[in-house]
Amino acid sequence: DLSCIYYATTVKKENNHPLKPAAQKEQHAVFRNDADSRKPPLPEVLRKNLQRGVVLSTGSFLVYEAHKLISGFAEVHASFKVEDVIEQADYLYGSGETEKLYRLLVQHKNSDDAELLWRLARSSRDLAQLGSTSAEEKKKLTYDSLEYAKKALEKNESNFAAHKWYGICLSDVGDYEGIKTKIGNAIIIKEHFQRAVELNPKDATTIHLIGIWCYSFAEMPWYQRKIAATLFATPPTSTFQEALRYFHMAEEADPNFYSKNLLFLGKTYLKLNNKKMALLWLSKAKEYPAQTEEDKQVQKEALELLNSI
Repeated sequence: DLSCIYYATTVKKENNHPLKPAAQKEQHAVFRNDADSRKPPLPEVLRKNLQRGVVLSTGSFLVYEAHKLISGFAEVHASFKVEDVIEQADYLYGSGETEKLYRLLVQHKNSDDAELLWRLARSSRDLAQLGSTSAEEKKKLTYDSLEYAKKALEKNESNFAAHKWYGICLSDVGDYEGIKTKIGNAIIIKEHFQRAVELNPKDATTIHLIGIWCYSFAEMPWYQRKIAATLFATPPTSTFQEALRYFHMAEEADPNFYSKNLLFLGKTYLKLNNKKMALLWLSKAKEYPAQTEEDKQVQKEALELLNSI
C-alpha cells in the first residue's frame, strides 16, 4: 500500500539555519503523533533537546522563559528576530508542544523565510495528525502544510528540509485525492527526497523515507501497478534489495535513530527470505526504548513478526 510511504511521519529534528550548526538533526516527530501528550519537566526537556542537537544559549533561554510567562507561547512580538522565533519553535517542538508550536508559527505564515515556513508546514501536519483534530480541520491543515512547504521551496530551493517536507506533505494530500493522484505524485515525491539527501547527505530520516518509497513500490499490488502503467510510459518500480540498501544507509548515517527503520530492516529481510537477519533487526526493533505511541506500535508489530517466524 502506497500509504506506507507517508505513514512514518516524523523523524529527527532538522535545522539547517546557518546560525545553528548544532541543530542539524530532526527528532522523530514526523513520525511521532503522540508528542502533544508528553510534557516532561524542564530538566528532562533540556536533556532531550541537547541530545537531539537543539542548543539554547543561556541568554536566549532566559529571554524565551520570560516570553513564555508573558504570552503563554502564543504571541510573538514584532521585535523578535527570525532566529529567536526559530529557537523558540525548536524548543516547543522538542518539548512536544504541538498546539503551542502551531500557534507560534502560524503568525508567520506570510514570512519569506524558508526556515520558518518549513517548520510551519511540519507543525501544521503534526497538528493534523492529533487524534483531537476534527476531520474537517485535518483536511484543511493537510492542504495548508503543502502550501507552506511549497512556499518554503520557492523562497530557498537549496533548503533540504523544505524538499523533505514538500515530499511528505504532497504525499498526505494524495490521501484526499485518491490512489491515482498518489501514484501520479510518487515520482515527484521521490525526486524531492533525493534532492534533500543531495543537500544534506547526513539526514538519516530522508534516506529512510526513500527506503519506504522503494519498499512500497516493491510490494505494490497488481491493481496499483495497472494504474501506474496508465499514468507513466515507464512506471516507477523498485525492489526490496533497493529498499534494504536505503534502510542500511539511514542506519549508517545515524545508528539506532528511529524504531521504524529497525522494523523495516527486519521486514525487508523477511521479504528476501533471510530469517537470520530478520530476527536480528526485528529483535532490535522490539527492544527499542518506547518513548511514544508509535514506538509501542513498532514493538508490537516486531513481536508479532518474531512470533510468526
